[in-house]
Amino acid sequence: MSDDSAQQPEERTPGHIAHNARVWNYWLGGKDHYEVDERVGDMVTSMYPSIGEVARADRDFLGRVVGFLAGEAGIRQFLDIGTGLPTVNNTHEVAQRIAPDARIVYVDNDPIVLTHARALLTSSSEGATSYVDADARDPRAIIEAASGTLDFAQPVAVMLLGILNFVLDTEEATSIVRRLVEALPPGSYVVLTHPTLELGGEGNEAAMKFWNENATPPITARTGAEVAAFLDGLDIIEPGLVSCARWRTAGPEEGPQVAQFGVVARKP
Repeated sequence: MSDDSAQQPEERTPGHIAHNARVWNYWLGGKDHYEVDERVGDMVTSMYPSIGEVARADRDFLGRVVGFLAGEAGIRQFLDIGTGLPTVNNTHEVAQRIAPDARIVYVDNDPIVLTHARALLTSSSEGATSYVDADARDPRAIIEAASGTLDFAQPVAVMLLGILNFVLDTEEATSIVRRLVEALPPGSYVVLTHPTLELGGEGNEAAMKFWNENATPPITARTGAEVAAFLDGLDIIEPGLVSCARWRTAGPEEGPQVAQFGVVARKP
């Protein structure tokens, strides 16, 4: 990536509008955000105090799921769509600690993420990691570009963490998942997280309205039934569709749930 290409995203992304990737980074305790992201993030937190817990639970869910997939499930290929800004325990780091030969493709069309792509483009010598600049709404382009790194004749885990909530039309979101699944061989997995007004998340409605009026991109919540419908025809892995904070936690007791669904499904 040339110096000129590294500068282009800053030109495309003004710092006076709060952006999800940066605000999420702020909630996770990162440093890649502007003052406007802090202001909006703090306002959302004042309206919905558990949003920071949601962000952390979603990140912890990623670690547990990738650990399960690379370990127990034996998956060696990951397609992470809607990557977001790099933090700790990114998909390639978790997967390659368990399976050094794992191959990971990150996908995002966010210019902010593109500027940080170098941080994601690290890999064990046995495996591979690459980055695709593409829109989640174009599964065909994603599969075509990812085919340079992944073998779609072998099982692939598609990660869709906190991305379908930015596709406001449910039919379109469902179509995206189904087109991705069609490109996958049997034995592949689909992983989702999605915000909801269920699971104690009713108080998030006003915060989401504030977000949509003051930040980008706009977001929507969905019911458990709507999220489950994304995965029709797939085998849902235990414990099913649950708060992402309660998906295969290691402790003897379940921790507090957050209003963010998490689910893993396998293509039969």
